[in-house]
Amino acid sequence: MLSIILLAAGMSRRMGASNKLLLPFGKTTVLETTLQHLLDAQIGDILAVTGHQANQVEKVLKSVRTIHNPNYAQGMTSSIQAGIAQAHPSSLGFMICLADMPMIRAAEYRLLASAFAEHLQADPLAIVQPRFRGQAGNPVLFSAHYRSALLSLEASEGAKPIVQAHAAHRYFSDMPSDAVLLDADTPEAYQLLLERWTADFI
Repeated sequence: MLSIILLAAGMSRRMGASNKLLLPFGKTTVLETTLQHLLDAQIGDILAVTGHQANQVEKVLKSVRTIHNPNYAQGMTSSIQAGIAQAHPSSLGFMICLADMPMIRAAEYRLLASAFAEHLQADPLAIVQPRFRGQAGNPVLFSAHYRSALLSLEASEGAKPIVQAHAAHRYFSDMPSDAVLLDADTPEAYQLLLERWTADFI
């Protein structure tokens, strides 16, 4: 079983006054679109970590289990740890998903999950990262071997130190689109995503 840690706790500082996850996207919001793709992928147990504006965020997360991270202001790592701490003990690994990446489709999540399962058979310490035209993206998948290391991580902005420290066990999965590189961190990035999404349906 794969545990999907959906990070939906951030403060959207670079977006200004708006919570980027609740901005309109398609027929719903950025967060709901991302979540629906994960639900459609059917690759594991989804745990959504909330923090900033938790009440509003949780209203659109009714279909999955939510975990509130009271320490969300300390950075992304605290949310990763909140999710992993609640993941099922028998989980084979963790997919760390950013909630502001609505362009990643279900088929791409399935592709990553399959690559992870394949590498895990040969290497119990496998870390799998998507890549498009030589550029690494998200989400990153970690073997359950790293559970303790992730929970004790002191860096504030994610699990990059663990990836760097275990480079010999990192495997890239080449993706069919650049969706794994695109997030809604800034107003400009959000506008680009809207334009791309609209273009896909014209």
